[in-house]
Amino acid sequence: MKLDEIKERAKQLNIKTGRMKKADLIRAIQQAEGNEQCFDSGKAVTCGQDNCLWREDCD
Repeated sequence: MKLDEIKERAKQLNIKTGRMKKADLIRAIQQAEGNEQCFDSGKAVTCGQDNCLWREDCD
């Protein structure tokens, strides 16, 4: 997902994006949605969240 799309999603959740990096934005979105803040944490292989919106970009 492109950064502009991520910022738009964050804005919908009332997250102030400022100069946040992509990974920080995604983790803030995960938190706002009540999900584990696991993006780019190395858990992609074991997380079991195959339908996660961020799956393609996650490590």
